[in-house]
Amino acid sequence: MADKKDFYELLGVAKSASADELKKAYRKLAVQFHPDKNPGDKKAEEKFKEINEAYENLSDPQKRKMYDQFGHAASQMGGGGQGPFGGGGFGGFSGNADFGGASINDIFGDIFGDMFGGGGGRGGQRRGGGRRARAGADLETQVDVTFEEAFKGVEKVITIHKRAECETCHGSGAKAGTSPETCKVCNGRGEVTFQQGFFAVSRPCTHCHGTGQVIANPCPPCKGAGKIRKSSQLSVTIPAGIDTGQRLKLTNEGEAGDSGGPPGDLYIVIRVLEHDFFKRDGAEITCDVPITFVQAAMGAEINIPTLDGMVAMKIPAGTQSHKVFRLKAKGLPHLGRGGRGDQHVRVMVEVPSRLSGEQMELLKKFEELSKKDDRTHPLHHGFFERVKRIFE
Repeated sequence: MADKKDFYELLGVAKSASADELKKAYRKLAVQFHPDKNPGDKKAEEKFKEINEAYENLSDPQKRKMYDQFGHAASQMGGGGQGPFGGGGFGGFSGNADFGGASINDIFGDIFGDMFGGGGGRGGQRRGGGRRARAGADLETQVDVTFEEAFKGVEKVITIHKRAECETCHGSGAKAGTSPETCKVCNGRGEVTFQQGFFAVSRPCTHCHGTGQVIANPCPPCKGAGKIRKSSQLSVTIPAGIDTGQRLKLTNEGEAGDSGGPPGDLYIVIRVLEHDFFKRDGAEITCDVPITFVQAAMGAEINIPTLDGMVAMKIPAGTQSHKVFRLKAKGLPHLGRGGRGDQHVRVMVEVPSRLSGEQMELLKKFEELSKKDDRTHPLHHGFFERVKRIFE
C-alpha cells in the first residue's frame, strides 16, 4: 500500500479539483492509455488500471472523503481496487477488449453522450452468440463488533446468502449435454431493429430477453437461471480502530455475474456496540469518574480504568467538579495512520448524601473557619460580592 501512487497525481489534478475537472482529466488519460489504442503494451495496461482506480475513488464523494482522510488505507473500508467500470480482468486487448465492459468506444460514447444529452450506459460486453456479460450485483451486510474488538481488531466469520453460479451447468442455464441455442428472432444479436421514418431503431429482443440465446432444455437445479441460492462462510479481518458506519470491501464476494461476467463485491458495514463506561469520539474516548469531597479538596492519587488496564492518576488539591484530565495515547488506534487518541477523564465531586452527627459537627466547624478566609471558597465569595453590588 505504501508503494501506491497518489490518486490526485495519477490524474494530474490538484486536491481541490472539482468533479468536472476530475472527469475531464480522467477521460483524457483513459483515451490515451486504453489498451485498445496500445495493444500489447503492458505499461499502458498498468497505467489504465491505475487511473481507473484513482477516478473511482475520487469521483465518489464518500470514497474521496475517506481517501483524503486515510489515504490508501481507505481501500479496506470499501475504497478503491476496481475501476469505475466495475471489476473484471484485463484479458486479450483486441477490438472490444473486456475491461469490465468498457471499450474505447464506450469512453468516446460517454463523451459524446454528455455533449448531446444522450444516455448510453455500460451494461456489459457482448460475448459470442449475442449474450451480454454482466457483473454480478453487489451485496451489503452489517457486522457488529464490541468496543474492545474495535480497539484490538478482530477476525470475524460471517455467513452470506447469495446467488452463486450453478455448479451443474456452470452458469449456462442449460441441461447437461445441451447448450443454449441462438435466438431465431434476433439471430443472436439480443436486439431487433426496425425502421421508423428516416431512422433505424433498435430495442431488446422480447423472445430472448436481450440475451441472444434461448434455453430449450433448462438445467434442473437452477431451472435455467444459471444461478442458485447458497450460503457461504467468510473470514473477515476487522482492523483496529474501526468505527460505526465504516465499510470493508471484499472483492468478488457478491452475487455471480451473468454470461461469464465477474461477481459483484461484498460491502461489510460496521456497527461498534456502545460501552458501559467509555464514550467515543473518533479515536478519542471519555469517561466520568467520581471522587470524594476530601479527595477533591486535599488532592489524591486514584486508579483510572483504561483500555490497557488500571492506571494511576493524580488529583491536585482544590480540584473542582467536572474538571477534565487527559491520559495521553490511551484512546483508540487511528485507523490507517498509526498512533492512538487520548483518554479524557472527567472527575465528578460527590457530595455526601448522609452524615453522622460527628461529621456534621466537623463540617460546621470547617464552615466557621472558612468564613474567616475568603480564599477557601473564592467562587462563592466572588458571587455574593457581585450580587451585593447589583442591588446596592
